[in-house]
Amino acid sequence: MTIERLVAMVNDIAAFFEAEAGPSAPEAVAAHLRRFWAPPMRRQISQAFRLGDPALAGLSATARQAISVLAAGSDGQ
Repeated sequence: MTIERLVAMVNDIAAFFEAEAGPSAPEAVAAHLRRFWAPPMRRQISQAFRLGDPALAGLSATARQAISVLAAGSDGQ
């Protein structure tokens, strides 16, 4: 899957959780990704985050925080 598609997907998820979870949205998004995204998808976006991929420039603030949480954990490997 392209990184651009993953960015669009995580932004959509983040927008939903911003409305539902408020300040805990980044953690809720990360939990959603752990539960519903396939490991290769999580690895791809986590690796792009760790490498500073410019394709991630379009991430919302909540999505960026969620990917940071994901990349820091073992599930982002």
